[in-house]
Amino acid sequence: MANVASGGVDADAPEELKKILADFGVSAHVFAPSTDDLTNCLRAAIDSGPDLLVVLAGDGTVRAAAELCGPDGPVIAPLPGGTMNLLPHAIYGARSWQDALSAAMAEGEVRMLGGGEVEGRHFLVAAILGSPALWAPAREAARYGQLTLAWNRAQRALRRAFTGRLRFALDGGPRDKALALSFLCPSISRALDTHAPALEAAILDVQGVRDAVSLGFHALRGEWRDAPAVEARPCRLARVWAAEQIPAILDGEAVRLTSSATVRFEPNIVRVLSLPAGLGDA
Repeated sequence: MANVASGGVDADAPEELKKILADFGVSAHVFAPSTDDLTNCLRAAIDSGPDLLVVLAGDGTVRAAAELCGPDGPVIAPLPGGTMNLLPHAIYGARSWQDALSAAMAEGEVRMLGGGEVEGRHFLVAAILGSPALWAPAREAARYGQLTLAWNRAQRALRRAFTGRLRFALDGGPRDKALALSFLCPSISRALDTHAPALEAAILDVQGVRDAVSLGFHALRGEWRDAPAVEARPCRLARVWAAEQIPAILDGEAVRLTSSATVRFEPNIVRVLSLPAGLGDA
């Protein structure tokens, strides 16, 4: 499937996909859905019973495909067709989608991919819970040159930075509080081994305006993990509470969680066509 509406996919991509797969002796049916038909398209593709589901799209669409496939469904090949492409780059290295597909077809091997789960939703890259999740709309507006809208959204996010703190407990430990929590999957984390049976939990807190502005600046650049107000540690199970619904981002997609959520590491989410050890670093 090629999401031609995403950031890294042009109109010629479906034909390119067919050609590359044909070069490896594979006859493929390529779907190129509109943005509002992605889920139905994914369901139709999976229901057709393929051995391999190639997903040329952003991390959010890959997450949706993984949820529909599950650990017993088709193997997926997540190609870099979005803006961030964190998961494809973790699996295939910083290649173009054409090179990533060719390498996967030539050298790929099937392996199980783990990640996180919260309220029945899976994530393969990262989850951000709490008010910093509100910076995501500002970042998207800035990315598309909508500076006034980005500024207004950033101001709203900054106002929320001192409200709605979360209460949490990691792996049955004592309760604590923070502005927000984030959970990075092992394939993305810089602190965990790729095969570690845990998530990297990052605790985000601010002590004043300077920390809030720093956190917001890093969030706008997609580098919130590097902000000085962030503390990280491994975690397999987290319980999170708030006074109201919790704003969250799962693999780039905005969602609202209930006021009491459980985040857990899930080792078997979906099978992926991965490169052998070492090739993904190219």
